[in-house]
Amino acid sequence: MSDNSGKNRACTILIAEDDPDDRLIIKAAFDAGGISHLVRFVNDGEELMDYLREKENSFGRLPRHILVLDLNMPRKDGRMALMEIRQNHGLDHLPVVVLTTSGAQQDKDYCSRLGISNYMVKPSDFDGFLHFAKTIDKICESA
Repeated sequence: MSDNSGKNRACTILIAEDDPDDRLIIKAAFDAGGISHLVRFVNDGEELMDYLREKENSFGRLPRHILVLDLNMPRKDGRMALMEIRQNHGLDHLPVVVLTTSGAQQDKDYCSRLGISNYMVKPSDFDGFLHFAKTIDKICESA
C-alpha cells in the first residue's frame, strides 16, 4: 500500500489494482488533476479485504472511503471481493467504482446488481485517466 500524502484528508480513495503500470498512470492522473484526497493502493482482492476488515474493526464502521475496483486481480478477483463487501453490513455502504479492462455486459450487469456507483472501462490514453480521476473526486466530494 502507498499513500500520496501523510496529511489527514476528508476522504480516502482506495484503489484495488494489481498492474504496476496502471497504478502509476492512475496516480499521475490524480496528481495532474489536483485531487487532494488521500489515495491508497492495494494489489489484489485479498489485500483489499484485509485492509477493509482492519479499518472496519478499528472504527466500528468504515470511515469515508471510495473504492476503485479492478475486476481482474490475482488471489481474489474484484467480483468476489465486491460480493463479499456487499454481504458485510459494516462495508455495504462503501461507494464502489469499477475500473477494469472488461467491457463485457455480464460484468456490467453483475456489478450493477451489487450496487456499484459507476462502471468504467480503463481508458486508452492519459486524458481518459484524468477524466476518471475527476469523476472519482466528484464522487468523493458528494459521499
